Amino acid sequence: MDVKKIYMDADALLEGHFKLSSGNHSQFYLQSAKVLEDPKTAKVLAQALAIQIKESGLEIDTVCAPALGGLIAGFALATALDVRFIFAERVDGVMTIRRGFEVAKDEKVLMCEDIITTGGSAMEAARAVEALGGKIVGAAALANRGFCKHENSDIETKPNCKLPTDIPFFALADFTFEMYAPDACPLCKDGSEAIKPGSRGN
Repeated sequence: MDVKKIYMDADALLEGHFKLSSGNHSQFYLQSAKVLEDPKTAKVLAQALAIQIKESGLEIDTVCAPALGGLIAGFALATALDVRFIFAERVDGVMTIRRGFEVAKDEKVLMCEDIITTGGSAMEAARAVEALGGKIVGAAALANRGFCKHENSDIETKPNCKLPTDIPFFALADFTFEMYAPDACPLCKDGSEAIKPGSRGN
């Protein structure tokens, strides 16, 4: 499966000057919502990811995704795995499990994102799951930005990866783009302004 082509065909691989959720800047941005707006494509991608997970033998009771970006990918993956789906959302800046969702003690939970950069959002949501007694058994994403090593990948884990090394990470493809701290961004130095995707029609 050529995941990069799927993103390009959906006009989901954007080029410009972007402020990422991490605060860093990049010339490229993956807009997974453009890919996942087609239910057939979402289903195909989720099924491919589910095959990897099933082949690993990992036992999963529930898929959890951080809102908002991981919702569609997480739900599609839970459907492909035939397990329950819940999500975490920010309340006053803190990832929280609410809306009546319950997590049983030692319930096996897989964290899912559309894109994993450092895994920070996924692990924030994971801490909310763990606070309720759940056990995080793995992480998954459609696309990986190359900071965390996923199963069957040649990429080495970078120091800023926040995913635990003692759980498996599954992803369909690596997208390795340069990212810059705001004070060292060459795009800023050229005079352009970083936009946060989604805030100006992107």
